[in-house]
Amino acid sequence: MSDVAATSVAMQQAMTQHSAQLLMVKQNHDMEQNIIDMLSQAVESSKPPAPAGMGKMIDKSA
Repeated sequence: MSDVAATSVAMQQAMTQHSAQLLMVKQNHDMEQNIIDMLSQAVESSKPPAPAGMGKMIDKSA
């Protein structure tokens, strides 16, 4: 095999490997983002509601 052909094959292999690595990084990021979203929802739903007369509106007249 000539040097040009060997270089071409090596470059194609490197591009394929890079694409696979990029896909894994993206999938890992998506999974981590889903975990963060689930945790955020759990925290928001576990907060007790504000007592009556508090937390709904800001009183700017005070």
